[in-house]
Amino acid sequence: MRQEPSITRRRLLGRSAAAAAAISAAGLPVFATGTPALAHNGGDNNGDGKRLKVEPLVPAKNRGIILFSVRDRIGAAPDDSGIPYGFERVLARLAEIGYKEIEFAGYNQHTSILGRQITPAEIRKILDDNGLVANGTHTQINAATFDQQLDIAETLGMKNIGTGSDPANSVYTSDWDTAADLWNELGRKAAKRGMRLYTHNHDAAYSFLLDSGPLDANGKPTRSSGKRRLEYFFDKTDPRYVFFEMDIYWAHVARYKHQKYTDKWGREQTDLFDPIITVAERTKRFPLFHAKDGNKNTTLPNGYEMTPLGEGDINFQQFFQTIGEQDFHHANWEQDTAPGGTAAPGQSLDFAGLSYTNLSELTIYKQR
Repeated sequence: MRQEPSITRRRLLGRSAAAAAAISAAGLPVFATGTPALAHNGGDNNGDGKRLKVEPLVPAKNRGIILFSVRDRIGAAPDDSGIPYGFERVLARLAEIGYKEIEFAGYNQHTSILGRQITPAEIRKILDDNGLVANGTHTQINAATFDQQLDIAETLGMKNIGTGSDPANSVYTSDWDTAADLWNELGRKAAKRGMRLYTHNHDAAYSFLLDSGPLDANGKPTRSSGKRRLEYFFDKTDPRYVFFEMDIYWAHVARYKHQKYTDKWGREQTDLFDPIITVAERTKRFPLFHAKDGNKNTTLPNGYEMTPLGEGDINFQQFFQTIGEQDFHHANWEQDTAPGGTAAPGQSLDFAGLSYTNLSELTIYKQR
């Protein structure tokens, strides 16, 4: 029998005074810690006759999962363990947990399930049968295959189509300029079919460009103005056609790893990346998020190690409450390390359940 993981929900409601000061200085709202006091007359209002109500910070209809987190069970061959395998059984289990949205990370399952590969139309029927909506995908974004990928996304009913890779794997602005031209073109094409084109970040996307200072032997700049790669891409792309999915975990890794650059005069400069302000300043360009948690561990190169949501140190309460627009934003749980292998074959689905519970318990208080 599998052992269910315990729920600790560490630091879901914790706050950082330094982060609060930075947010306030930027003119953004700063929220009080924890639950507001409800007591003056029986605890049912705030003392001036205005009752408070509690609402989920991430609406139920916007709680999703990227299937990369449970890739071991999507790709598993039929067995008698009682653990779901393949699209039909795994998606049914995710719907049972409470998830309403699915972000894809490929469209294949083990061929022994049907004696062939499943089709996008068959996956769509499974989604519909379970009351699930496809809210995005991580696929290859390039001019050669984009129409084919749009066809698949349209069959699955997606409103967003994206990738888990950076638009340019480069530190130079010229390469990001080229990528911006392509993405503006492809974004227009997606929009004509009712979809938004988006890119997902890892930490390198928020590292510094080499865009100033002396040139090297190949005529490339060797120092930085302090501009970060994806921030440059924000400005070079059309906000009507190019969107973003912030991976909140990797954004915190970027804050840890990418703090220093050498300016055009050869001086070392420090600049801390702030995930919350990055989103809040352009909140409608981020329809999707990866709600991925981690414990801070400075003995590791990335400064964090992944955990189920609510088990780590990342402050999702502060993040989602500050960026606002709850109805617009969609949170997809992800944990790259969720699969437990042969030792714990049900671990990824167990973590999916735990993470859904903790995501659903993030709340905001409003006046009625």
